[in-house]
Amino acid sequence: MMFTTMLEGTKDDWMHIAAEHGKHQRSAAADQIIDSLKRLEAIEVGFGANQLVHSLMTATLARRDGATDEEVVAALCHDIGKLFSIPNHGAIAGEMLKPYVSDEIYHAIVHHQDFQGRYYYEHLGKDPNAREQYRGQPWFDMAEKIVDKWDAPAFDPNYDVDSLESFEPEIRRVFAAPKRAI
Repeated sequence: MMFTTMLEGTKDDWMHIAAEHGKHQRSAAADQIIDSLKRLEAIEVGFGANQLVHSLMTATLARRDGATDEEVVAALCHDIGKLFSIPNHGAIAGEMLKPYVSDEIYHAIVHHQDFQGRYYYEHLGKDPNAREQYRGQPWFDMAEKIVDKWDAPAFDPNYDVDSLESFEPEIRRVFAAPKRAI
């Protein structure tokens, strides 16, 4: 029988728990991401394309541009945080991706809204050059690439996007094992 309080856990208990966590990680993380991406379809928030189509288009553009698996998955998941908070979606998405992607990609996703600001911040009374505060950071070029090449152009509801199912191999590879624990 397993313990009922951590105060009583033995090495055998913890070895069993670690093994079960590993099995769960290999399948459940990717499944949860896929299920969450499907839920983006219900979020339109004023754009011509819903957030699932936008995410698929962003990832399709990345894939067709020769991006790595991590870049494709980051492009696909960059707005997944909108399921919880639109104003904080970059930070949420970044934290979800952090154990699985490079620091460069993590920071690019966390700050992608300030990079998008070039296209709309002035209309909201904000600084359209907000991205410049990050110039010189090692991830600056990655953030520009993700936003300017893949994210900003990805709002056409009639664009021929690759299906969510077609991205499952990349999702499963990236989320199979964390590179680091947080």
